[in-house]
Amino acid sequence: MSDTLTPKQEAFAQKYLETGNASEAYRQAYDADGMKPATINRKAKDLLDNGKIAARVNTLKQRALKRHDVTLDSITTELDEARAMAREDRQMTAMISASMSKAKLHGLVTDKSDVTVRKPIAEMTDDELNDGIAEYERTAGTIPPRTEG
Repeated sequence: MSDTLTPKQEAFAQKYLETGNASEAYRQAYDADGMKPATINRKAKDLLDNGKIAARVNTLKQRALKRHDVTLDSITTELDEARAMAREDRQMTAMISASMSKAKLHGLVTDKSDVTVRKPIAEMTDDELNDGIAEYERTAGTIPPRTEG
């Protein structure tokens, strides 16, 4: 198997890095007219699960970070500086925003995600369940472990 990507796979990788959204990257790189959103989501996830594509996305991401010299430390420093400037100007909203951004960056705060159930889980097909799980993971992170109680 060749290590090179097809032109569409390369376009997908580029668009994914640009948009941060696999489904949107799929729509822009492939002919998705007439496809259901769930199908696009599944195909986009399959592309991200492809080792060659995942490696290419990672390479592109690393190049972008290096080109812009962006690191966790550099962003943290910028947010600290923004908070200090906001404090000097007595801009409490800007101070809070900088603090919250820093907390999110370090994983201390996560955004909530709305989950809409279109039909009871017992009536869903395996594909519908998988699409729902993939959508949840893409928008909210990983599924928390189940607790008995």
